[in-house]
Amino acid sequence: MNQIAPDRPKVAPKPEPSLYASHQKVQPRAVKGRVRNIKWAVLVVLLALYYVVPWFRWDRGPGVPDQAVLVDISHARLFFLWIELWPQEVYFLTGALVLGAIGLFAVTSLYGRLWCGFTCPQTVWTDLFMWVERRIEGDRNARIKLDQGAHDARWWKLKLSKHAAWLGIAMATGGAWIMYFNDAPSVTWAMLTGQASLTVYGFFALFTATTYVLAGAAREQVCTYMCPWPRFQGAMLDDNSLVVTYHDWRGEPRGKPDAAHGDCVDCKACVHVCPTGIDIRDGQQLECIGCGLCVDACDDVMAKLGRDKGLIAFETLKNLAASQAAVAGMAPGPARNAAGMAARTPQKKIRPRTLIYAGVIMGVVALMLGAWMLRATLTLSVERDRAPLFVQLSDGGIRNGYTLKLANKLRGEDLHLALVLDGPQGLHLTVQDAMEDAAGRPILTTRDDGITQWRALVTAPPGLALRDSTSITFRLVDGSGRTLVTQHSAFMGPRR
Repeated sequence: MNQIAPDRPKVAPKPEPSLYASHQKVQPRAVKGRVRNIKWAVLVVLLALYYVVPWFRWDRGPGVPDQAVLVDISHARLFFLWIELWPQEVYFLTGALVLGAIGLFAVTSLYGRLWCGFTCPQTVWTDLFMWVERRIEGDRNARIKLDQGAHDARWWKLKLSKHAAWLGIAMATGGAWIMYFNDAPSVTWAMLTGQASLTVYGFFALFTATTYVLAGAAREQVCTYMCPWPRFQGAMLDDNSLVVTYHDWRGEPRGKPDAAHGDCVDCKACVHVCPTGIDIRDGQQLECIGCGLCVDACDDVMAKLGRDKGLIAFETLKNLAASQAAVAGMAPGPARNAAGMAARTPQKKIRPRTLIYAGVIMGVVALMLGAWMLRATLTLSVERDRAPLFVQLSDGGIRNGYTLKLANKLRGEDLHLALVLDGPQGLHLTVQDAMEDAAGRPILTTRDDGITQWRALVTAPPGLALRDSTSITFRLVDGSGRTLVTQHSAFMGPRR
């Protein structure tokens, strides 16, 4: 007789592991020490420069902005103290950016992520926002307790006070940014009285919002996920670069402060002060911005335990490997620490990598200085008509049209220059609305610190033997007959 097998219990399938971890809010603890003091000093200097520089005045004469640093979009000028750059001189700005990039590479090769940990705008403003947060909500433990507690009247009071302070800083940041593109006193008054343009208010809101979100909410996520620099800065480092490191040869094994363990007591002070929430004892990590706050935290613990500072320090990977090899097999204690420290050598700053960076920097500086010394104060650009390429006149002659643009970079000086055409004999030059001198040459008047535009016509009489494209040259000549500037172009005609 057949028997029916009992139903087997159904087993629920195992859930697929998530590829994404939920964000864990980082609550750094305040720390005091040498590195923290340096960071405060850098923060104050950089923020003071950012907020104050637009208010510096620089007398450039009548009709010109007297702001020391200004990107004047309406007049297409960039003013920096005595330097004035025109749109045609954007290569100077390009050179400055290249110089800054190579300089950053050189600094990184020597001192690791110095930019990220001390001078990056994200780091500076995040430090300021966290300082405000501590002043209002308290230090790490108080903030954690507040977040885990009930949303009562006190919670709302502290949170609203913090965000109001953050918003005030963000608004000051957005307002200062606008001042780099507009006269600071004028745009400030216009914004306060509601007379500024929608563009000004739009950019003010944009930079206020980005500062508030990035420094207040995103924080370490900007460095970890948004910034590309951590992903390729490793190419700038080598074994002689100074980076924040944990001396595992001295700290391991972790445990109680006794003879059986190393100097690390696993207090996690380095983790609690880290603005990105990592454990530096796990080695080099993408999230580490090299701020060095863990150095101060660990030094404070070592001082309380009566042990040497420097368990976490700015160190080269070369020295870390040398110390590790020197203490191999040694038991924890003063002898092991002394052997590890004795194996260290001074950082080698002059090496092929840094020499290459130094050479590139000097080359770019020399190139920019040479270009500045050869900078022309008068330029002429010639744009030949493209449609049509030429016009055939009723008598059989050929005419080409040209647009001439004269840029006079001298202030307080209008120039009156004669325009001369060099080309095949028989070509005739006329300039619309231009006077002529005794020799019949058109006289072009330039505007001081400005651009003037003229319409020129070149005519070939009937029967003049020309190719379909003939080279011609326009020259500007002063009253003494000296050629100041030349510009080449072409005279077009029908194919022969």
